[in-house]
Amino acid sequence: MHPATEKLISDLKELSLSVGECDYPQRGYHYEIDLAADEIRALAECMLKNEMYLVFVGGLDVKPAPRVIYQFASFTRPCRVVVRAAVTEDHTVPTISDIFQGASWHERETRDFFGIVFTGHPYLRPLILAEEDVDLKPLLKTEETIKDFSEVSWAVADEASIQPEAEKPEAKKPEAKDKAEQG
Repeated sequence: MHPATEKLISDLKELSLSVGECDYPQRGYHYEIDLAADEIRALAECMLKNEMYLVFVGGLDVKPAPRVIYQFASFTRPCRVVVRAAVTEDHTVPTISDIFQGASWHERETRDFFGIVFTGHPYLRPLILAEEDVDLKPLLKTEETIKDFSEVSWAVADEASIQPEAEKPEAKKPEAKDKAEQG
C-alpha cells in the first residue's frame, strides 16, 4: 500500500470511521465508508488534507433513508474512496462546497433530483429544473418501488459470491443444436 494511502486510512480511523477495503476490479474503488450525515464535513476535511479530490456527489433513494454518495480519488496514487452518508429525517446533509468547490454544482443537482437539502450551501437554487419545478424531485421512487439499501448494496452480492459451490444455483447452459438444425 502506498504510504500516503496508509496515512489516509489511519486519519479516517482516527475519526472513528469504519473503512472497508474493496475489490477494485469488481467495484471500481478501493475503499468504502458508510457514515451519518453529521460526519461528512470532518471526512471531507480529512480527504482534502490527504490530497484527495472530489469526483462526484449524487443521491440514492432507498429505505430506510436516502443516501448521498460521494467519491474521492487521488491524482498521485491509485486510491478511490466511496462514501455513503445517510440523510437525516428532514432530508438534510451539511454542505461540503466550502471544502471542495466542485461539490457546489453536484449538491445543487442532487437537490433538484432527490430533494436533499445541503445545509450551509451558499447558493442552493435549482440548477437543472426550472424554478417552478422545484418540488418535482424526478428521481425519487414511489413507496411501491423503493428498495431497501441492502437490496442495492454490494453486501448482498458479496454474500452470494462466498456461497459454497454446492449451494450456488447452476448456470443455465446453452443447448447444443443438432448439426442438421445449424445447417
